[in-house]
Amino acid sequence: MQLRPLRYFTTLAREGHFGRAADACGVTQPTLSAGIAALEEQFGRRLVQRDRRYIGLTPEGQAMLPWAQQLVAVFDGMAHAMLAMDGPVQGEFRLGAIPAAMPAVGHVARALLALHPAMTLSVRSLTSREIERGLGGFDLDAGLTYLDHEPPADMLTAPLYAERYIFLARAGGGFDGRAAIGWAEAAATDLCLLHQGMQNRRILDARLAERGLAIHPRATADSYVALLAMVQAGGFATIMPDSYLALLPGLDWARILPFDDPAPASRIGVIVPNRSPVGPLAAAALAIARSISLPQGFGT
Repeated sequence: MQLRPLRYFTTLAREGHFGRAADACGVTQPTLSAGIAALEEQFGRRLVQRDRRYIGLTPEGQAMLPWAQQLVAVFDGMAHAMLAMDGPVQGEFRLGAIPAAMPAVGHVARALLALHPAMTLSVRSLTSREIERGLGGFDLDAGLTYLDHEPPADMLTAPLYAERYIFLARAGGGFDGRAAIGWAEAAATDLCLLHQGMQNRRILDARLAERGLAIHPRATADSYVALLAMVQAGGFATIMPDSYLALLPGLDWARILPFDDPAPASRIGVIVPNRSPVGPLAAAALAIARSISLPQGFGT
C-alpha cells in the first residue's frame, strides 16, 4: 500500500474541502482526487461522499480513518526518528494552545526552535477539547492546556506555570484607585467573557459556584483580543488570566485588579499522547516544558 493516498485521505477528512486538502498536501486537486479514487478502488469501497464537492466520509471511510491516521503518524514518527539520528530534530512541529496559554507560546517557541533550529513551528488556537481530539487524531504533536480541571485522558504531561484570575475594567469606570475587588462585586458588573465552550470559562464558573455565585455575561467571545477590545471600547469589564499582564504594560485605559480572595491557581502545561515509543517531536515538547524558565508574571 502506498502512503501518499492515505495522506490525501486523512488530510481531506481533516480539512473537509478538496481544495484546502490539496493545498495542504502540496498537490493539485485532480491529483488528490485521483489518489483517493485509487484508494477506494484498492479496498473496493466508497470512502468519501461527494457531489461536485466534499460532503463527508461514508461509514466505510469513517471506519478506515483512525487506522489511516495511525499508519501516516507511524511513518512520520519513523522518519523523524531516523532524521534525529543524524542531528537536530527536523520537521514541522504542530502545537495546539488554548487561548489562556497564548502568553506562554512565544517563550515555548523560542526555546523549542533554539534547541532544534531545523524545526518549524505551527501554532493553532484551539479549545482544550479540540486539542485532545487533535492529538488523538494525529493532527497535533503537542498541546498547551490545563492539566487538572477536566484532565486530559491518557496523556503525558509536563507543567509549565499556574494562572490566577484578574479583573480588568476601563479607566473611569468606577474602579480607579482600587487595590482589589471581591468576586460578588465582579460578578455583578457588565462582563464580557469567554464562552462556555472554553475551559477557562468553565473553571471560572466552577470557582464562582464554590462561592455561591453565578455570572451572566452580556457578551461572550472565543479570544482575549475580542474581550480586550470590548473593555477598551467601554461598557464592559472582564475576568482573565494574570499571565496576560506581561502583554498589557502601559495600558493607560485599563484598570487591573487582583481578587481579594484569590481562587486556587490552575496549572497549564504541555501534553502529548501516552504512546510507546514517544516520538522525537513529542519528546522535544516534554523536554522543553521541563527545562524552560518562564519570566516573572507566570506563577508556579
